[in-house]
Amino acid sequence: MTMRFSPGVSAGLVLCCLMAASPLAAQQLPPPQVSVQEMTPEALPVVNELPGRVAATRVAEVRPRVGGIVIERVFEQGGKVEAGDVLYRIDPAPYDVRVASAEGALARAEATALNAADQEKRARALRERKVTAGVDLDNAATALAQAQADVAIARASLQEAQLSRSYTEVTAPIAGVVGRALVTEGALVNAQTDIMATIQQLDPVYVDFTQSSSELFALRRALAAGQLAMTSADAAEVRLIFDDGSEYAHPGKLLFSEASVDSSTGQITLRAEFPNPEGELLPGLYVRVRIEQAVRDNALTVPQMAVQRDQSGQAYVYALKDDETVERRDVTLGQTTDNRWLVESGLKPGDRVVVMGAQKLYPDAKVVPQPVDAAQPPVPAGAAAAAEAPAPAPAQE
Repeated sequence: MTMRFSPGVSAGLVLCCLMAASPLAAQQLPPPQVSVQEMTPEALPVVNELPGRVAATRVAEVRPRVGGIVIERVFEQGGKVEAGDVLYRIDPAPYDVRVASAEGALARAEATALNAADQEKRARALRERKVTAGVDLDNAATALAQAQADVAIARASLQEAQLSRSYTEVTAPIAGVVGRALVTEGALVNAQTDIMATIQQLDPVYVDFTQSSSELFALRRALAAGQLAMTSADAAEVRLIFDDGSEYAHPGKLLFSEASVDSSTGQITLRAEFPNPEGELLPGLYVRVRIEQAVRDNALTVPQMAVQRDQSGQAYVYALKDDETVERRDVTLGQTTDNRWLVESGLKPGDRVVVMGAQKLYPDAKVVPQPVDAAQPPVPAGAAAAAEAPAPAPAQE
């Protein structure tokens, strides 16, 4: 005889079978393998990344010391120059005339002085023979002194004329990179007024960057409280990060920080110096400065992959208990360094934290821990097991 079951009875039987099989299936699943790291205190640098801009270490505006018509531009625009290199030449003809005039004035003054010396000599001889009165000797001596003073004045005037003549060659005051020419041949320039070119020294360069006063004061309070150790200015490592995320090859050194706060922004300006042998860093370039400002002793860190967040945003990790089950630990996180979170609270030295495989865990879940060193990246437990498994035997034909 054929037995028939109603649809409702059939569904009930299937549900009962599934419920009976579920505990058995759960008991048959082996505990998952997870990678765990033991929390070990270490010295952690306090690193801040701050915005900054590149500036030349020396900037000189080239101005003429004498006025005149520019007759030649000697330098190559955008090229490198050394201190003393000739950049422009100003028409020297007017200054040649002044030199010649000063030379003539000096020759006349010297002739007058020579004659005054002879007169003084005669007057002295006559006075010794009591032929003339003493006043004649005094007048001759005065005339000689005046003539000698005129010689000194004429000689100084000649030196001034020669100096002005030398200034018709406009030279570089510093070594560096000269910019575009701001005057051309034929232009009339005025002494000490017109800017003819600008020279910037670009090796090394400065980088001026800013930090909020509240952040800096919080750092100083932590140092005063003993929570952080001070890093000396010589030991502080300063690095540059470009807009594309790449890092500048040469490290820099911190020079100083301003003693005042910008009232409009609440920022404090700091300055670092970087070598620039390849000329990559140009004035005005925007960069980010990564600076080590302190060291946190006995810091605990966990890999970023070990941290999860619940629906409220609370960060937590799974810690391994003595019976090889896990428990949830809520943690307070600080800065990130090399893909690791600084743990402010929630963990203590010696705790073992699940760093890989925690996504499918739940409190009191049984696990098979695979210890890994914090210095090396964790390897998935499944991958490690697969690597240790024997290779399959070749198929038989």
